Amino acid sequence: MDPRQPAVLWSPPADVRERTGVGAYLAWLERERGLRFDDYDALLAWSIEELDAFWSSVWRYFEVSSDDPGPALAERHMPGARWFPEATLNWAEHCLRLTGRRDDEIVLVARSQTRERIAMTAAGLRDEVARVRAGLSRLGVGPGDRVAAYLPNVPEAVIGLLATASLGAVWSSCAPEFGTRSVVDRWSQIEPKVLLTIDGYRYGDRDLDRTDEVAAIREALPSLAATVALPYLGTGIVPDALSWAELRATPAELAFAEVGFDHPLFVLYSSGTTGLPKPIVHGHGGILLEHLKIHALHHDLGPKDRFFWFSTTGWMMWNYLVSGLAVDATIVLYDGSPAHPDLGFLWRLAEEEGLTYFGTSAPYLMACRKEGLRPGELADLSRLRGIGSTGAPLPVEGFRYVYDAISPSVHLQSVSGGTDVCTAFVGASPLVPVWEGEISCRHLGCAIEAYSPDGRPLVGQQGELVITAPMPSMPVSFWNDPSGERYRAAYFDEWPGVWRHGDWITFTERGSCVISGRSDATLNRGGVRIGTAEFYAVVEADADVADSLVVHLDGGDRLLLFVALRPDCQLTDALRARLSRELRSSLSPRHVPDEILAVPSIPRTLSGKKLEVPVKRILTGTRPDVAASRGSLANPSSLDAFVELAGGRDD
Repeated sequence: MDPRQPAVLWSPPADVRERTGVGAYLAWLERERGLRFDDYDALLAWSIEELDAFWSSVWRYFEVSSDDPGPALAERHMPGARWFPEATLNWAEHCLRLTGRRDDEIVLVARSQTRERIAMTAAGLRDEVARVRAGLSRLGVGPGDRVAAYLPNVPEAVIGLLATASLGAVWSSCAPEFGTRSVVDRWSQIEPKVLLTIDGYRYGDRDLDRTDEVAAIREALPSLAATVALPYLGTGIVPDALSWAELRATPAELAFAEVGFDHPLFVLYSSGTTGLPKPIVHGHGGILLEHLKIHALHHDLGPKDRFFWFSTTGWMMWNYLVSGLAVDATIVLYDGSPAHPDLGFLWRLAEEEGLTYFGTSAPYLMACRKEGLRPGELADLSRLRGIGSTGAPLPVEGFRYVYDAISPSVHLQSVSGGTDVCTAFVGASPLVPVWEGEISCRHLGCAIEAYSPDGRPLVGQQGELVITAPMPSMPVSFWNDPSGERYRAAYFDEWPGVWRHGDWITFTERGSCVISGRSDATLNRGGVRIGTAEFYAVVEADADVADSLVVHLDGGDRLLLFVALRPDCQLTDALRARLSRELRSSLSPRHVPDEILAVPSIPRTLSGKKLEVPVKRILTGTRPDVAASRGSLANPSSLDAFVELAGGRDD
């Protein structure tokens, strides 16, 4: 083996074309279009160079509509690309077709700490969506109206989304752990007509009543015409609210509003850590085509699969999970703590529910590794074919851990994308090997490059992650941004016509890649750019360190490392010396911090991302309430230590 090439941890089986979704698609292309591709690289090149032909083929292969959709890409330039301008469709209709499933087959399973397991058949799901659709219609919801959901990851949230979309209305959800300010900052921008909410929920060993938060949210949203309450915890009362039972009381026929390709489907939001969150509008057509492609051709999901991704309704991965219905997979929901009663719970759930695809975050996998957990011995994971990892770069040690402690045969798919496109644009394919520590490939139809500061594509060198050609799931717009000024400023200010995503990425000659963290949180010492992901891999490998955050203060060229220690551990001179020594030896002298400081906890968003940039802004004089929205944090008090260090006040 070439010593410069990392170990191959998984290889495509010899019969990959005969037994995978992408293999069936390749056979269809050859039979129907006369196109033959001998390897993934050739298929990828065609999908990027011939965007119209590729996305037209996705439309036809998945039988999105019997009508002629017209041209796929009417205008190719960015921003402002126009996809399928003549087409009409409805995302919810395709999620509920379930043509590969019988009416009596289970298509949704929900597990929860708050109530008993729920399993729904295809017929049962359609019936519930029809009932809730009728209930929303009675409340005056129609095309273009907004429905806001303060709901956990439960069947009612999925049903609510499908019912809202079936009407041509617009969905937006926040997880109930979001604080009042975070919710209001998001929904005040879109002025929802109906609020779907709960009274409370259970997380770990705690019951959390949310009736006060619900009251404050309602008070701050004068646009609300009605509130629907689901008695999830069963201990609180939401005054003057319609019950979920009343909303769904009337049987009805299922129907779908035919809408344009770009008609708003749902509104997602940026992390909310740097001021007012960006309300990102995604359309029916773009989300449908992108998720059909990635679920069937990359994750290899179909009617025999049970698809799980640990998420809350406040993260784009929840919307992504629900779209698993569009490829006839059974989706598995979980609401609760992934570490209750212990970190092995989700792996036992994987056995109990027969999961074939287990999606999670890199921090969760690394936490299992640090705990010494061996899921492959803890549970029967013989049905598991795929593991998805996102939310943060997965280091080399994480790749090794999956194949050593979980399964030697599973297809590990480390993926990266974002809320902005509601998908992953780099990840894996059944046709491509998994190399240790690397994301395997660009996804089909995704023109991703690493750019130098002067806009040249780089190979073998770190650069800015950019998208050089349109994708259907790029935002339709930002809400209430009629001129497109905010949209353009968010992605296109650096290089006209090229989307700058905000990550550092390095492509290899094989087409695989490594993401090194956010480019705007990059450590830049002496002109040498350093991503944060590799830094954390070293620091958090230390047995005394539970979590960490590194900040480079450019003005004084100071590198500060903050560590949250494990219970009963202290930040001693010996630990400081050990961390510095490991960083120096594993990375470089430039990685050695000027100062190492202990903090009670590291601030993270509710989706698990570290607040590198907001902390840097606080330490360089930005008011804390401007730098970060506490309500969007997993632990709002985690900012206190940094505010105190900056000598500022949180007002």
